[in-house]
Amino acid sequence: MSPLRMTWVASCALAAILSCTARAADLGKPVTPPRYAERLYPPWSHGQNNPALRRGLEFTVPGVDDMADFHGSIDHPALVIYVGGNYYFAMAPLVQAFEAEHPRLRGRIFYVTIPPGLLIKAMALGGTFTSGNLTFTAAPDVYAAGLEKVRAQIAAGRLVPPAVPYTTNNLTIMVPAGNPAHIRGLPDLGKPGVRLAMPNPAWEGVARQIELALTKAGGPALAHTVYVAKVADGQTILTHIHHRQTPLFLMQGLADAGVTWKSEAIFQEQVGHPISHVDIPASENVTAIYAAAVVRGARHPRAARAWITFLRSPAAQRIFARYGFKPIAGGDKAHRGGARASGRR
Repeated sequence: MSPLRMTWVASCALAAILSCTARAADLGKPVTPPRYAERLYPPWSHGQNNPALRRGLEFTVPGVDDMADFHGSIDHPALVIYVGGNYYFAMAPLVQAFEAEHPRLRGRIFYVTIPPGLLIKAMALGGTFTSGNLTFTAAPDVYAAGLEKVRAQIAAGRLVPPAVPYTTNNLTIMVPAGNPAHIRGLPDLGKPGVRLAMPNPAWEGVARQIELALTKAGGPALAHTVYVAKVADGQTILTHIHHRQTPLFLMQGLADAGVTWKSEAIFQEQVGHPISHVDIPASENVTAIYAAAVVRGARHPRAARAWITFLRSPAAQRIFARYGFKPIAGGDKAHRGGARASGRR
């Protein structure tokens, strides 16, 4: 064997001995398994968002076995509501206040809070859903989303006019508590190294409004950086289901910032999660107008109309105000022009 070959063999043998020694040393060290941070995962309500009266076996493991977007009992509901998921946290107190006014509906309301585009797909499929190994049908009586989206579904024949607007919302930049990336405004989202969690344009109408805000703040180049270039290089994570995932990504340390509705950041702060937000100036922000309409062929049209009327009531508006929503000022006509740009969610 040549001297060079012998040297190589000796080096490999020495490396193997050192590796085995290191592993043996590691075996003697105490092992600390990663801690399961249950509080990071939805549903965060601990059952409070479920209006069902009889719960049966409680079988919820956050992050493993949970259905955060389906609320109540599907056994003979008297009102089924499909609502865009960006105010899922307000639905529980809204339903409770509505049931107080309509006690015959207590425990018989079922609602779904996935993105509006996915709700439309579910409507086209007869209101049937599959989540994990569970398949069930809950056809809607009410559809609630952005004003433009509701009007489009009226035009498509899925909903019965009128589209009734009831509240508004604005965008904000959600960040981890303490804002470690020092985000000051939308232009900072385009900086190299700033990791983002952003709503997916494929099914979330809010993504179009965010792109509009980014364009106001930094021109088309900023919108392209956030939604094209950073997506391509992995610095922008697009949500898989809903921008409810944004605070989850932030708390897991996977992102430094993400644009959401301001109400969602306020809710996260209220429940004590390590989340904060950075305000977006009015000159760069957009306003969403939320509206609802009765579904054509609804099984419970009377309850549906009562719910929509309730959404504009002082009691409902007080609940919306807890999370930073604003009332409709001056009625539908005052917002008709702006709704074309901002009412898609």
